[in-house]
Amino acid sequence: MALRAVVFDVDFTIAKPGPDLGPEGYRVLGARYGLELDPARYDDARRAALTTLERHPELDHDEEIWVLFTERIIVGMGGVGDTYAAALEMERSWEHAHHFELYEDVLPALAAVRDRGLSVGLLSNSARDLGLFVAHHGLTVDAVLTSGVHGKTKPHESIFRRMLALLEVEAADAVMVGDTVEDDIEGARAVGMQALLVDREGRYPELAALSDLRGLSGALGLA
Repeated sequence: MALRAVVFDVDFTIAKPGPDLGPEGYRVLGARYGLELDPARYDDARRAALTTLERHPELDHDEEIWVLFTERIIVGMGGVGDTYAAALEMERSWEHAHHFELYEDVLPALAAVRDRGLSVGLLSNSARDLGLFVAHHGLTVDAVLTSGVHGKTKPHESIFRRMLALLEVEAADAVMVGDTVEDDIEGARAVGMQALLVDREGRYPELAALSDLRGLSGALGLA
């Protein structure tokens, strides 16, 4: 690959939700709203909610979609009552950097990319302030962009093109690294970028993918 920049997705690519956003976090939050949520049902509830997740028809950034998604998780965990208010609070918790943890392979992977003189971008479908996220986790990047700021979500072509403009590179000189086939891989390739799938949870056994970022340098030809 002839590269000048590497763009990373954020959630489940370089960062994972911390305890407050996981099964036990749902239980504690639910209790504040009089909801009895069973943490053991979280995984099944989240998978079921994903099957009903709908995009905005024009790929506009729409926080309400994610509030309703979160509410389905809460209901799936046994919530009966003011599930919407609880979902709204949980969704807003996703905006805060301190609720996330970096995967242990992230800092070495980013360092390897930067050591080869490549630019680094972060591109996320979220309303999170990525500037605060970068500062909180001590990252060094050249550009950040969220769908909340841009207005369109991945895989809309415009959000990828805006990131390329921020990095001042052509599509063919950049690679997208992400965990979602439609949003990250197909979206990036549609504008002419290269793309690498990271499948930490084994969701795509039929596809060629990195299991984590330890193999990134080799995949990019940097090793």
